[in-house]
Amino acid sequence: MSAPALPFVTAGLRPELFSNTRAGSLSRVMLVVALAVLTLTGFGFRVSGLSSEGLSEDELNKLNAVSDYRAHGLTSANGEHPLLMKALMTTSVIAAEKWNQTSFAAAHPEMNISVESALRFPNVLFGALTVILIFVVASELFGLEVGLIAAALWAFDPLAISFSRIAKEDTFVVFFFLLANAFWLRGQRVAEGQPTLRPERFYWATAAAFGAMLASKYLPAMLAISVAYNYAFQGIPVTRWVIGKKKYIKFFFVMGIVFVICNPTILLPETWRAMTKFTTYKNMGHDSYEFMGQLYPHKFSDWLRGEPWYFYQVLIATKMPVLTLLSFVGGLALLFRRKTGDGRYFFLLWFAIWALAFMFVGGKFTRYLTTVLPAIIITSAIAVQFAARRLGRFFAGIVRNDSASIYARAALACLVIISSFWSAAQAGPHYRLFMNSLAGSDRAGFFFPQDEFYDAYVRDVMSEIAKRARPGARVAGELPTVAAYYAQRANRPDLICVELSDPAELEKLLPDDFVIDARGRTYFSNQAMLLRLRQTSRPAFTVPVGATPAADVYLLDQASLAALRGEK
Repeated sequence: MSAPALPFVTAGLRPELFSNTRAGSLSRVMLVVALAVLTLTGFGFRVSGLSSEGLSEDELNKLNAVSDYRAHGLTSANGEHPLLMKALMTTSVIAAEKWNQTSFAAAHPEMNISVESALRFPNVLFGALTVILIFVVASELFGLEVGLIAAALWAFDPLAISFSRIAKEDTFVVFFFLLANAFWLRGQRVAEGQPTLRPERFYWATAAAFGAMLASKYLPAMLAISVAYNYAFQGIPVTRWVIGKKKYIKFFFVMGIVFVICNPTILLPETWRAMTKFTTYKNMGHDSYEFMGQLYPHKFSDWLRGEPWYFYQVLIATKMPVLTLLSFVGGLALLFRRKTGDGRYFFLLWFAIWALAFMFVGGKFTRYLTTVLPAIIITSAIAVQFAARRLGRFFAGIVRNDSASIYARAALACLVIISSFWSAAQAGPHYRLFMNSLAGSDRAGFFFPQDEFYDAYVRDVMSEIAKRARPGARVAGELPTVAAYYAQRANRPDLICVELSDPAELEKLLPDDFVIDARGRTYFSNQAMLLRLRQTSRPAFTVPVGATPAADVYLLDQASLAALRGEK
């Protein structure tokens, strides 16, 4: 049995632009196979070489929280962040340890799972499964073709892959946000077009997914997108998608119950203390962020004095494959066309609310783009499908054969998808350093060095220092906890890892100690001393991430020590 490749049209949304997208037929089996292939291929990109980079400072904090849970049960460790992701990481780390203890793993050491891979695996899995949710949301609003193109672009997009390969919460937020809106939009379709069915079960499923989303990261702005989209339809007299106050009360009650189930540590007083310290910047270890070679203040409350408002625009322009980027620009224009259907308001609200929440605050990280990246990808897919239809009609008119339209449309869509696939294949395993041809591969690490390197070099740095350092040597850098962790891993627990920006520790440094000058870890607090060190000394060695130099390591002598301290 086959189903025509017509768009799933949410009742009442009428996307005229996609109303005649008949492309033969596509069986349900073929659809399932296509999604399975995209999901598995996307998973392959995300999981391959997962341990090729060392842990970052943020990831080590997660690993320490996992260790604390295992030792003491549920605690407030890393309490500024919710529990759900860390609970899955704990499961993954324990499972990896059990696997490594099996006789098979003992006989095949190359099959052992590293702690880096185990910690990151839940993000890899959820990032890959997001392919399916991208398809569901996109096809619900704009049709099967847009859904499949968007799913493929997400599977192969270097930015999407890179954010799925780090142990941070944003991937989980996106997964549960899309899951919630898959139910939300389905509830809209049922309410508007299938009066014999009750849509309430979709509302409660949406609420449960939002509860899990907030148990992944405290980001209520994402909830506002869906609520605002529902509210936008309430002024239409014929709309049937009316939730009402009583149902909304039940909605938030269900969401709250699921939130507590997935995040029980929220009930601990110590968790609230940790959250208070985090929101008042008492846990903030660094005073600035380097963007395009310049340092900026980095608190959320710095607003426009922090990183520039165009931070994420630069990220999109330099990190997205060129054809996907051009499609996104064209897709944005299409979102303002009435023929695109009323579902476009969901994306316009998504972009607007996300921009208000993230673009004008002072503290920005590249990974925050994750929560709007699906909207960017789907918008690109809209433009690809639109252009493909135009191209198909053009060729069909030339050769006077309707079948030519199908091949031309498929060719254009495949061109954009293959371009993204090729970019991902070229970028791995260090996907964060990918630069498109507009920016130039030689600019890797220039625009967002802290996020592009993400401390990936520390493991290799400490491995090399461990070979060279005298007993009890000090290692000064801006990541003392990560350095100490990898010193232990290198069987050098005698190494004393200290913070370079700490004046008291700076005075304790001696000749034959080490200083790590890492790209992206220059701050207001150390900028002057590192500049003096660079001018007077040469690094003992340099560690790259891939082919890109990432950290210079200095072996101190009297001259370099004096320069570091600003002594004449």
